[in-house]
Amino acid sequence: MAATHDMLARGPWTPDRVTCAWRDDAFVPAAADTAAADAALAALRERGSPSHDGLAARLSSFEQRDGGLHLELQPARWSLRLTGSTDVRSVSVLCVVRDADGRWLAGRRAAWLASWTGRWTLGAGGAVEIGECPVEAMTRELEEEWSVVPERLTVEALAATPNGLAFLVGLAWLPPGAEAVPDDEHDAHAWWPAAIEQWPAEADETVRRMATLLA
Repeated sequence: MAATHDMLARGPWTPDRVTCAWRDDAFVPAAADTAAADAALAALRERGSPSHDGLAARLSSFEQRDGGLHLELQPARWSLRLTGSTDVRSVSVLCVVRDADGRWLAGRRAAWLASWTGRWTLGAGGAVEIGECPVEAMTRELEEEWSVVPERLTVEALAATPNGLAFLVGLAWLPPGAEAVPDDEHDAHAWWPAAIEQWPAEADETVRRMATLLA
């Protein structure tokens, strides 16, 4: 993770120690970023991918205080996350999933998605909806993508990527016997071994770094 992400804040924090407040004013992007978002949506339509736009969360500021993490969020156009602009800081959550035996849940992202198509990723992730707390977004994405409810959950880090996204990273542990059922955002899935060095070749270096951070 360190090679491709800038660590903004490092936990772990329990879910109740991660708070957020929403600003009333929406983010106003630069004209060039608006044009880039329009072009990105057009490209999605051309390849038959859903191109619904709307508002999602932007990271306005953050603060580590009283043993927790506080986020100030701002409404921003969802498609701005596709532009790569470092001014946008669209917020995404990533919740890595492990089972009771320590195995890691991995899924291959379907070809119709807007990003990371055909690549293997860990757990569940997505944008934060208007008015939503990012921790709530984690549990929502787990249910929507995998039909699972974690036995315990920690928030591990806040990181920024070179393409302008801000990621809140969580780690969810499932109860014994829990079964993950993928949604249509994944066209394949697997439980990778607890030992990262035993992972298959399709686990790329970015995914391995993420797991090493959380192990």
